[in-house]
Amino acid sequence: MRHFLTALFALFAMPAAAAPILLVPDRVFDGAVMHSGWQVLVDGQRIVAAGPALTVPAGTERRALPGQTLLPGFIEGHSHLLLHPYDETPWDDQVLKESQAYRVARAVVHARATLLAGFTTVRDLGSEGAGYADVGLKRAIEDGIVPGPRMIVATLALVAPGSYGPKGFAAPVPQGAEEADGPDLVAAVRRQIGSGADVVKLYGDYRWRPGEPSRPTYSQAEIAAAVMAAHDAGRQVAVHANTAEAMRRAVLAGVDVIEHGSEGDAAVFALMAQRKVALCPTLAAGDAIARYRGWNGAEPAPKDVQQDRDTFALAQKAGVPICMGGDVGVFTHGTNAREMLLMAKAGMPNINVLVAATAGNARYFGLADRGRIAAGLLADLVAVPGDPAADLSAVTRVSFVMKGGAVVKPN
Repeated sequence: MRHFLTALFALFAMPAAAAPILLVPDRVFDGAVMHSGWQVLVDGQRIVAAGPALTVPAGTERRALPGQTLLPGFIEGHSHLLLHPYDETPWDDQVLKESQAYRVARAVVHARATLLAGFTTVRDLGSEGAGYADVGLKRAIEDGIVPGPRMIVATLALVAPGSYGPKGFAAPVPQGAEEADGPDLVAAVRRQIGSGADVVKLYGDYRWRPGEPSRPTYSQAEIAAAVMAAHDAGRQVAVHANTAEAMRRAVLAGVDVIEHGSEGDAAVFALMAQRKVALCPTLAAGDAIARYRGWNGAEPAPKDVQQDRDTFALAQKAGVPICMGGDVGVFTHGTNAREMLLMAKAGMPNINVLVAATAGNARYFGLADRGRIAAGLLADLVAVPGDPAADLSAVTRVSFVMKGGAVVKPN
């Protein structure tokens, strides 16, 4: 009898299952096509059905989203939640003078702002001197301790010794990434994966001294060895590369995504298209840095900004797969959609920008459970006013956010 009563009390103590939710917007962008008159049914953490005039179970909550478009949750392709804008505090000072506890406290705020802006997943490409704090932040979000997006983390990232920073000090100082090369590089890849890295990031080129141009840092053979170790562990490899030569080495070595690519040429973009290596252009980072240096946004744009636009157009013309990622952290978290607007300004059609920020990023990052609105996928959803295919600025006015079936920003 006692066991029966214990089981009965436990049954009544269990929280009631949430009712299914029927979302009724004016239109639905499913990650590829815009549909008028569609509805989306969510039950638990997943999408159950999407289409016109759905049949729903009794007790379903109906949530109208009049005048709005429902889209898959946006995926940020290049983030640094442990950084904040450089016009607030220079990068060197963040790495050298801000404690890890202070940086994590900031990152918690950044994570919430990112989620409320409609970015339900971020690919966070390096803690920039904050150790494995990104792994801890990811766990805190997954455990429901703090609100934030789903995180794909790179932990420390990897640089050739002497190539990164901070530098120029008489004594050794903490570095913004882990230094490793030669045979040690493979060990470092494995060490970072073992410590929680979901993706491996390498710096394929960098400026050896202030005022110098970027130059390749890793050989093709070194990158290939790192790629083999990462791929054996089921991890993708992202490579920071601006120079055409560093990009070429990385592509031939078998990497998955090139970050930045601002000096890419027709030959390397043709190679990327042939090998199906994606480009994450980070136009917003260059735009932000130019503004920190005094540019007011007027045309003609500074040389570096125009170069970013030109190479982005060249990559599109070559048929390179394009990710959406702005290098947010260089600029303010929660304004991630800035990259989407700059992609459109540089010539990408609005609908293609929406694809890049949803189904495209999901495909290129190997995220089969999100990025589209289809039965069985995670119910990571956002709504914006109007039709973003006609007026892309709507993506900066997110009115509704759902993550895993839970409404985190009510309409």
